[in-house]
Amino acid sequence: MFILASGSPRRKELLQQINVRFDIRISTAEEFSGDEFAPTELVVKNAAAKAKAVARLYPNQAVLGADTVVALDGHTYGKPNNREEAVQMLKKFSGRTHQVHTGIAWMYNGHLFTDVVTTDVEFALMADTEIERYVDSGEPMDKAGAYAIQGGAAEFIVGIHGSYSNVVGLPLNAVVRLARKAGVNLYGDYGEGFAP
Repeated sequence: MFILASGSPRRKELLQQINVRFDIRISTAEEFSGDEFAPTELVVKNAAAKAKAVARLYPNQAVLGADTVVALDGHTYGKPNNREEAVQMLKKFSGRTHQVHTGIAWMYNGHLFTDVVTTDVEFALMADTEIERYVDSGEPMDKAGAYAIQGGAAEFIVGIHGSYSNVVGLPLNAVVRLARKAGVNLYGDYGEGFAP
């Protein structure tokens, strides 16, 4: 069993999809944001910070941290702070291709292993009324880039190039590959006396 250092319901569902055993401990690490770092660097820094924060509390456990941002024209987009911000994000993505970057980090036996996965997502042109309707559904408010590919935003997506699960919030293939590199058996138990 390992620990997922995230409260994201999407990440939980994705891991359940591949039948691995894990517990959740939400990280309290302070996250970096903005355009100070390149998007790929930003998500790796945040994923590592989350994994390290939880690993300090559970040093005998394998801990997985992750962070996702959407990027376009050198600017990163996390979760919208309000309705207007969600609308503006989606207007920027309309008719264009943006990138979804997820940093992943395994902390195990005192060692940190990181990777980043990028997926291109092409949006159709969207009318303002379509954007407003989608934002009014409430779905965009807790999603990086203000949309859920597995939800109502699917109608706007022309295509993707890369990992689908990455756009949902966790690139499963990369998580499994990096776990192997870190020596983490995703289907095994770790440590003694783990208290849920």
